[in-house]
Amino acid sequence: MGKTTTAINLAACLAEKRKDVLLIDLDPQANATSGLGLPKEPGASLYRAFFGEVHALDLIKPTPVKHLSLIPSEIDLAGAEVEIARGEHYLHRLRDVLSETIASGRFHFIILDCSPSLGILTMNVLAAAHSVIIPLQAEYYALEGLSVMTRLIQQLAENGVNPGLSLEGIVMTMYDGRTNLSQQVVQEVVRHFGEKVYETLIPRNVRLSEAPSFGKPIMVYNPLCTGAVAYRQLAREFLARRNGGSDEDDAGSGFKLNSPFEKSVQKEAPAFARASDSMAQEVSAHAIP
Repeated sequence: MGKTTTAINLAACLAEKRKDVLLIDLDPQANATSGLGLPKEPGASLYRAFFGEVHALDLIKPTPVKHLSLIPSEIDLAGAEVEIARGEHYLHRLRDVLSETIASGRFHFIILDCSPSLGILTMNVLAAAHSVIIPLQAEYYALEGLSVMTRLIQQLAENGVNPGLSLEGIVMTMYDGRTNLSQQVVQEVVRHFGEKVYETLIPRNVRLSEAPSFGKPIMVYNPLCTGAVAYRQLAREFLARRNGGSDEDDAGSGFKLNSPFEKSVQKEAPAFARASDSMAQEVSAHAIP
């Protein structure tokens, strides 16, 4: 439970708060596509848009979730890796493809779900995005990948590939407050990254694992489970950071939930720092690698 689960459910929870969201599935496995109940159809992905055969705006499809749209993926997208690499300005192909969509102003947020590998498509995502959200499992092996990703973000910004690229935040997932390991990993990440770590913890939850097989985000599949509560809280926190510290739809509520789950998390992870209010810059596209 990581990047695609977070991409789908953060997008759906933002849409639930009446934000117009576009989720772009750039993983050839198309898990975000099937996780929202859409079929994996040939020609539905950005593959043809990369080569000027169609506009990205023409590929946008509605989903069962109001305010949430999707550009699906398909297995053919894997072939784009080789073909894009042969062309000029290959790192900026996605940026050029999405420029019209961003300029249209149709969406408050565009969320890009990446492939799990650091291939050409993922590099294109990082070159096009305004910021990156990193879902991190509360396990020690995940810490190694985190250091690789943060160095890559810094290098792309410093080398001029994407000067405006920044780390939006780190989301701790698969958190189990019953284990010392989860608490230690969270505390270690907070020690190194401080305010960049979201206060919201995404728990291990059976319903979160089941929801994709039914083609539904968690807030549709089981809106009262702890997974749904956590992702709704993450959406509040995401918006609050961008609105100068308060969620415009939940003014005065802060980042705390009145639920047994959230209270237990706060007790079990006392070192989990309060998120900073300094992330209010306007961002159009967010990558979830």
